[in-house]
Amino acid sequence: MDTDESQDGSGDGESKRGPQGGDPPGPTVAEAVVDAMLDRGVETVFGIPGKQTLPLNRALADRDARFVVARHETAVPHQAWGYAETSDPGEMAATCVVPGPGDTNAMNGLKNALNDCVPMLHLAVETERSVRGGDGIHETPPETYDTVVKENVLVDSPAGAVPAVVEAIRTAREHSQGPVRVGIPKDVLAGRTPQPAVGGRDPSPPTTAPADAVREAADLLADANSPVLLAGGGVRRSGASDALRAVAEGLDAPVVTTYKGKGTLPETHPLSAGVLCGGASAELRDLLADADVGLVVGSDLDAVATASWSVSMPESLVHVTLDGDDVGFGYETDLGVVADADRFLRALADRLDDGSADDERAASRNRTGTERAESVRAADRERFAALSEPADGDDRDGSDGSDGNDGNDDRPLRSVEVLSAVRDAIPEEAVVTADAGGFRLWTLVSFPASGPRSYVNPGSWATMGTGLPSAIGAKLANPDRDVVALTGDGGLMMCVHELHTLASEGIDVTVVALNNDDYAIISEEASRSYEFPESAYGWAETGLDLVAVASGMGLPAERVREGDAVGDAVERARNRDGPALVEVVTDPNEPQASEWMTGARPGE
Repeated sequence: MDTDESQDGSGDGESKRGPQGGDPPGPTVAEAVVDAMLDRGVETVFGIPGKQTLPLNRALADRDARFVVARHETAVPHQAWGYAETSDPGEMAATCVVPGPGDTNAMNGLKNALNDCVPMLHLAVETERSVRGGDGIHETPPETYDTVVKENVLVDSPAGAVPAVVEAIRTAREHSQGPVRVGIPKDVLAGRTPQPAVGGRDPSPPTTAPADAVREAADLLADANSPVLLAGGGVRRSGASDALRAVAEGLDAPVVTTYKGKGTLPETHPLSAGVLCGGASAELRDLLADADVGLVVGSDLDAVATASWSVSMPESLVHVTLDGDDVGFGYETDLGVVADADRFLRALADRLDDGSADDERAASRNRTGTERAESVRAADRERFAALSEPADGDDRDGSDGSDGNDGNDDRPLRSVEVLSAVRDAIPEEAVVTADAGGFRLWTLVSFPASGPRSYVNPGSWATMGTGLPSAIGAKLANPDRDVVALTGDGGLMMCVHELHTLASEGIDVTVVALNNDDYAIISEEASRSYEFPESAYGWAETGLDLVAVASGMGLPAERVREGDAVGDAVERARNRDGPALVEVVTDPNEPQASEWMTGARPGE
């Protein structure tokens, strides 16, 4: 069969015809779909246009919806993911791609959103019905996407497009939230088949907290000598940060978060003890192991956060999650509760506050929760300081005569130094998106997050190339806040095309790229465990010039090598009217967080 993109299915007979054979009056299906989206608060769409998507693009343009043109489909769902992660619970964006290559490229980001329980409407414009099954251009079996989305819907009847989209939006927002794919053939979108009216139906309310379980949990925690809280991404998704703070303060208990829960309690709070991740310090792990009662809320205690369940948990464990299959998986649980994080924490806070729980625990503790949390943070600061200290003869102030541009500086900066300078240079309320890669662990453990909507990083999918696209989404969701993308050269090169999206769309994001010209986390493991030479997977001989790359895409950019210059460069970039990039040269041979933070403390 001879197929090409010019096929539009115009003779498919999908609509009832008027007396003269023309289309009946009324909007196109694409227009009706866009109206349904706008009516339900989905006003921003990320995508790449193709001939198949043009009916939808026309409708979006006519209705002044925001359509952001990306440069590669891999970035498209990550942009919508960043939008939702930095918005109020339930707020979401849509994505739109062509079938086949576009849709399969987007699978990476859809899976990331699925793992992180992030709501998203993914509109996939399917192959026309008249050629489906005949190997039409880009044709892919719709079931290909079943495992990367919460629900995958194919519109067969032209009258079913709007009902499918309305239901998809509701499903995406219903806990546990997630991306929903709706496949609509181009010929359906271009037609004028009348769409049925769809009645309003809100997402089902989240699971309530069983009163008996709340009472039992309150009694266990109130009687504990050294309780600890472990908060996951479910706290963010349910908007439970205030309730988490109330419980922590009511119990005087340290709060540890997972990598997806980072920021759910601002990390400037005296009860914040750090992040459980691959770079979590030995002291933080001891805090968990030494606690007599632990409350885990909004986390599935997955293999990534717990180092394949090797992290020791408190002697007695209360586990609150939306999925009952999580309870007892990896850890024995004294009390498992299937409930929404916010509803459970609010009910628990109320019970602790009204005196229903016996509250004589404070006098019997060896130390207060604030002291226990500060002990961990102090130990972490010692580790950071030791890592940042110059070795004998090290000159990091630039007085070695280096001009900062020859690539031969023997004393490059380490990640913790750069991250500290960036944190000092940006407002506390700024939104920060962090890419995956070796530096992400340093970011998780050393870069304080100021709130639940102020920090974004991928969860257990841990895909690289998310930092910049998610910053694009975050800025559109938060136009009045500073947005900073933290990335490494490895992660940035997997989405470097989106620098051009920043420039072309005029999206005011500051990109800070730590460049060590190496897949350093891989090189370190290859050298340590498999006897590869140092920097086996680096590019020392063909160093990457990110300033040249960014400049070629229309972004102002500068490179820095000295610690004192980082903050000033970030400040200059942040104060520009539009996007900018700061490239910071870092040490490819610096210790990895997974080794440095988990070993003996410096000097011991």
